Amino acid sequence: MALTKLKGNLERILDKNLADLVRGIRNNKENEVKYIAQCIEEIKAELKQENIAVKANAVAKLSYLQMIGYDISWAGFNVIEVMSSNKFTFKRIGYLAASQSFHQDTEVLMLTTNMIRKDLSSQNQYDAGVTLSGLACFINQDLARDLANDLMTLLSSTKPYIRKKAVLLMYKVFLSFPDALRPAFPRLKEKLEDPDPGVQSAAVNVICELARKNPKNYLSLAPIFFKLMTSSTNNWMLIKIIKLFGALTPLEPRLGKKLIEPLTNLIHSTSAMSLLYECINTVIAVLISISTGMPSHSASIQLCVQKLRILIEDSDQNLKYLGLLAMSKILKTHPKSVQAHKDLILLCLDDKDESIRLRALDLLYGMVSKKNLMEIVKKLMVHMDRAEGTQYRDELLSKIIEICSQDNYHFITNFEWYISVLVDLSRMEGLRQGHVVASQLMDVAIRVPAIRPFSVEQMALLLETSSGFAIRGITGQVAFSSMCEVLYAAAWICGEFASHLKEPEAVLECILKSKVTVLPGHIQAVFIHNLMKLYAHILHKASTADEKEKAQLMLCVLQERLTPFMQSADLEVQERASTAVHVLKVISKLQDAGEGDVVNELMQLFQGELNPVAPKAQRKVPLPEGLDLDAWINEPEPESDEEPKADGGGSLDIFYKSSTSAPDFRDGYQGEGVYDEGDQAQSDDVRQQTLRQQQVRREALRVEQASNPHYLKGSSQARRSPSSSSQLLSPTEEIPVMSINLSVPLQVSTSRKLSDKYLELERNKEASSDSKKHRSKRDKKKKKKKGSSDEEEAAAEIVAPQVISTMELPEGARLSDSEDDGRPQTDPHRALNIDLEDHSYPKEKPVVRVTLEPAAAPPIPAKSKKPKSRNGVEGLKEEKAKRKKTKQEKEENAPPPLPPTTKGVNLNDDLDFWLSASNGNDAKEKKVVAKGELTIDETATAADSQKTAKKTKDKKEKKDKKEKKAKKEKKKKDIKDFDDQNNHLSDSVIAPVAIAWKSLVDDKRLVMKYRVVAVPHDQHQVLVPVQLHNRSGKLIHSMIFNVVDSTNARLCRGQHEQDGVELPHQLASQSRVEIPFAFAVADSTMLHQLRGVLTYMTQGENGSVSEKLDFKLQIPCSVFLSSDPISGDQFAELLASQELIGKDKAVCEGIALSQAIDRVSRELNMRLVEMDSSGTSASLYCRHSTAHHLCILMKSQADGRLSIYGKSSNPSLVSSVMEEMRQMFA
Repeated sequence: MALTKLKGNLERILDKNLADLVRGIRNNKENEVKYIAQCIEEIKAELKQENIAVKANAVAKLSYLQMIGYDISWAGFNVIEVMSSNKFTFKRIGYLAASQSFHQDTEVLMLTTNMIRKDLSSQNQYDAGVTLSGLACFINQDLARDLANDLMTLLSSTKPYIRKKAVLLMYKVFLSFPDALRPAFPRLKEKLEDPDPGVQSAAVNVICELARKNPKNYLSLAPIFFKLMTSSTNNWMLIKIIKLFGALTPLEPRLGKKLIEPLTNLIHSTSAMSLLYECINTVIAVLISISTGMPSHSASIQLCVQKLRILIEDSDQNLKYLGLLAMSKILKTHPKSVQAHKDLILLCLDDKDESIRLRALDLLYGMVSKKNLMEIVKKLMVHMDRAEGTQYRDELLSKIIEICSQDNYHFITNFEWYISVLVDLSRMEGLRQGHVVASQLMDVAIRVPAIRPFSVEQMALLLETSSGFAIRGITGQVAFSSMCEVLYAAAWICGEFASHLKEPEAVLECILKSKVTVLPGHIQAVFIHNLMKLYAHILHKASTADEKEKAQLMLCVLQERLTPFMQSADLEVQERASTAVHVLKVISKLQDAGEGDVVNELMQLFQGELNPVAPKAQRKVPLPEGLDLDAWINEPEPESDEEPKADGGGSLDIFYKSSTSAPDFRDGYQGEGVYDEGDQAQSDDVRQQTLRQQQVRREALRVEQASNPHYLKGSSQARRSPSSSSQLLSPTEEIPVMSINLSVPLQVSTSRKLSDKYLELERNKEASSDSKKHRSKRDKKKKKKKGSSDEEEAAAEIVAPQVISTMELPEGARLSDSEDDGRPQTDPHRALNIDLEDHSYPKEKPVVRVTLEPAAAPPIPAKSKKPKSRNGVEGLKEEKAKRKKTKQEKEENAPPPLPPTTKGVNLNDDLDFWLSASNGNDAKEKKVVAKGELTIDETATAADSQKTAKKTKDKKEKKDKKEKKAKKEKKKKDIKDFDDQNNHLSDSVIAPVAIAWKSLVDDKRLVMKYRVVAVPHDQHQVLVPVQLHNRSGKLIHSMIFNVVDSTNARLCRGQHEQDGVELPHQLASQSRVEIPFAFAVADSTMLHQLRGVLTYMTQGENGSVSEKLDFKLQIPCSVFLSSDPISGDQFAELLASQELIGKDKAVCEGIALSQAIDRVSRELNMRLVEMDSSGTSASLYCRHSTAHHLCILMKSQADGRLSIYGKSSNPSLVSSVMEEMRQMFA
């Protein structure tokens, strides 16, 4: 035995430890791989020994090798062996290696369950602590499910060290095994009030992380977090709590009223910048949530803005960025408070940090008004000339367009100025946002009819100067810059609104330039299409013989110029050119035949007013049933490994020239994919002749250089060399033209821009208004006040041209997007969206700490002590006054009745009670005192006989009330016992299910919500209450609600069956109204979808404007379902019968079985019949009002999906309900 021990000690001494391994790697830099391979072989030999100390040393070295990138997954069994050691130092090494090398899919983890459970129950707190720390790194679903109860036990440990680590580990358990959240939540909630600050901080961290993705489930914890926020001094914990309140406040606006005061105190007192920033963020969220129905908290806003100005002026770039970020949030609700600091924001545009400049641009977006728009845009354009970086300049251009186009060009009063700005932006160098400028030019021309003549004039000038968009590439080939996209808009506007052109022939000539061949294919296609529009206008305009002759000549020119485009490499250009040429040929034939109606027929091709298309119109079009956009239309051809033939022949030569052909240059622009006239006739002889001409020019240049005494020549030896003739000159033809991509132009443009004259006019108007204001100061005070108000009215009286706000949608388009929450389907937080306040789920019995029920009962000693003749009449007066005063105080201060499910729970934890506890306490106390004094005075003046009669009457009334109260309590108790014995979900039968509001329309001006309620004992009619909320700052009136009736559902309109329902309501700003509508339903087993429209008028500064909102209303068949009781045997007999002829199936992802049962029971009125012991399947039942049965089977699959099978005696019913489930779980 002694020899074995001595041998083990010698082996430990001779083996390399971790320090030796690190030292050896550093000393073998040249042969590091070879040395590490040798060390791994030694480690493998050490792992085969029986001495646990040697194995622990080997595992420690493996941990280091894993850190530098070597795989040690082959040593998983050895790591577990060291983890199971009874010695703490070895156990720590094992868990360290496991935390680094193990992951959720490691196969050997299944062997660690019992070992980890044993370590968790160890009496040594450090053994349990290192186990908890290591388990957090490699816990998977199986370990979380098997160890959840053990970890919940550790939450109640007497050692704070264990409690803290167990609380933190629960977060990883919840992510891996979401079903553990509901039973563990009460204990986790208790840890928020743990006496140890470390445990308390850990609980706050876990709950805040859970609430970050699903805040509404943790709203009930607001009272506890509020207590922590007002009592804690831990800045880290305060930041977490305040961020959580920022997420909870939009869900419960009443919470903001309680938060505003403590947050303001923290802003005043704290010196920590991180805590200050979070407080300001939450104050902004609070003020947004309580903005309706509350007085403006201007003091709080001013405080936040002042503190943010300090952050922005700080030299620390991080604080400056955070200050600008928070300022942009205040700007959305309180723009005037931020506009006072416009000078500071403009200074940030010159900051060296690009991210800060971008944040300053975002702030300028919300600071514009009709009065300062031109000035701000001018400063941004000047700043763009001096700015560096293409990306930042592009961002500047995008921000200028966003500023001007926001809210349907609300702040633009002069659209000629805006068109001039867009033209100036298109001519700036170094920009890559041509498509954005082109889109704006077209949008303004379409939506502002009054500006079309000016737009057409400017676009014609752009087409004339289109050569300014040309650049040369590295190879010397000429191409166009990305800003050439504005030529797309210019051609389209000139063609669509050709009636406003003064000289359409000149514009047509500009479009037919040979330089068009260098443009991208989509621009060429638009050019060709609008050439036809221009020619149609010229032909329609021609009235005299001279004009008709010119039009005939133009027809020939068009046929000649458009023919080469039929061989373009772009298929769209080919098609448009072919169509245009054939149309021109038909017109020519008809004109030769003497047809007089050719002009009208040609004009009919381009008639009709174009309206702007609604945003996201394409994505709103429903996908036709049976259409798979990812499927192949034709089977793809098999890939071939054969090389293409070297002769260059093939079908591709039909569309474009091969690379072996000589490039074509005309006027310095390279034609891409279009054959000109010279190209078609070009041959080998022509190419040889061109080479000879070049050689002649070179010889003439060489002679001129040789005779020029000022030209530097080479040495005599060089002149005698054979290559002297080629080295004597460097012809310009052989010098490649290199393109220098500059992010900033070499010279700052000093030319006068088109938009400058409009800015000068605006400044002259302001100067004249200022002079009038100075003259008005000589008048009286009333005139002064009137003058200031008149100036504001004059600024508001600037009437801008009408902007078309009607947007077109394609037929059958969805009227609202079903946007996702942005989280991927694999996000584990999706499964943690569990309603923790759902009492239908079995959970732990709440701990009763403090109850207010005994305080509400009358005090027992008051009954035994009744002095009848204390000082005679005065004693009776005093006693009666005290009793009445006590009774009134109890009635005023009595807490609201609690729901049955919250009986015995601490009332301070009830959110509604907590939020309403401080509302009106002072007023109630004053009211109670006043009533008490009044009762005493009246009692003192009453007669003794009357008092005695009242006393007898009071006794009788009290006795009757007690008897009635006892009967009611007994009846309630009997009903409760009966329900507990039956253990059925009969709540839906006893009380109606609360139906949630569904979104109908969510517009920036008006929000519409609705819900569908079945009419009792009527299967052919439903009530649809519609809630309207005016979120704009304008009055909404003259509302008309109309729905397009279907064959099975229609709106009950009363006398006017074909018209809409005129609503007799006016919605002021931020007001709501609820209006019920009745719908007749022919078939209640179907899912009805109706399209409708709400038209209304908005009262603005320039009068009333008509608006409309399209919506899609859905009447589900589930409102006619009822959860009738049924036993398991009856359910089995129903399934075995032949009555259930209708079948359907659905597969859902991302939802657990328990959650699906919960939602279906509440929202579709179904009853849970039975669930198997493993908890993977459940059966549900409900009955339709037409006596049709519906049976549902839910199964949880191994891959996480949920399969739902439905059977019904009515096929239409089961398909409609299954469709509702698909929408519910989508």
